[in-house]
Amino acid sequence: MERHIQIVLNRLSCISIVIASLTLLFLLLQTPETCVTPGAAHKPHLRFPKSSCDSSHREHVPIEKKNKRLWSTKIWQKSVSSYYQFFQAIQDLGLLNNHSKVLCVSAGAGHEVMALSEMGLLDVTGIELVDSPPLVSRADPHNLPFFDDAFDLAFSGHLAEALFPSRFASEMERTVRPGGVCLLVVEECGDDEYPLAVPVKSSPSGV
Repeated sequence: MERHIQIVLNRLSCISIVIASLTLLFLLLQTPETCVTPGAAHKPHLRFPKSSCDSSHREHVPIEKKNKRLWSTKIWQKSVSSYYQFFQAIQDLGLLNNHSKVLCVSAGAGHEVMALSEMGLLDVTGIELVDSPPLVSRADPHNLPFFDDAFDLAFSGHLAEALFPSRFASEMERTVRPGGVCLLVVEECGDDEYPLAVPVKSSPSGV
């Protein structure tokens, strides 16, 4: 009797395994509703966003092509133009010239770097936590990977966003040569922005 029961149980197990395998195969062959079906290629509104189950080949866009698209936008051009006018005013004060070695700290996507390059400066370095080649390299603003006195001018418009403002500013000062300038854009008396130019190591007090 026990042997008969064992045979029945074995057959039930085999049947269960077959049913489970067929069910799994059926599910794998089905296209989930979240996927883009092959017939939807002609419908632009169904192309994006694509789910992880979409295994179609995606075109690799070179960084040069991405940059060309970004730099041609009105928002980008307007921002670069604004920085251009700002740095021209700094140049008129005698704090900047075409031979200056400039460091842009927390440079974002590199608007200020491009503006300075368009002014004719040949040695402009932009750094940010996330790089944006070719304008901005990756580095920690609180621990700059440069020697002391390496630059003539250091600029940043993001001191207020720094995790440790004192460390942020001291690193900028460290990398600027004696007699150079740390240039910060800060908010003062409301929402207006004012440039703050600080001579570096040019006096006994070190201000």
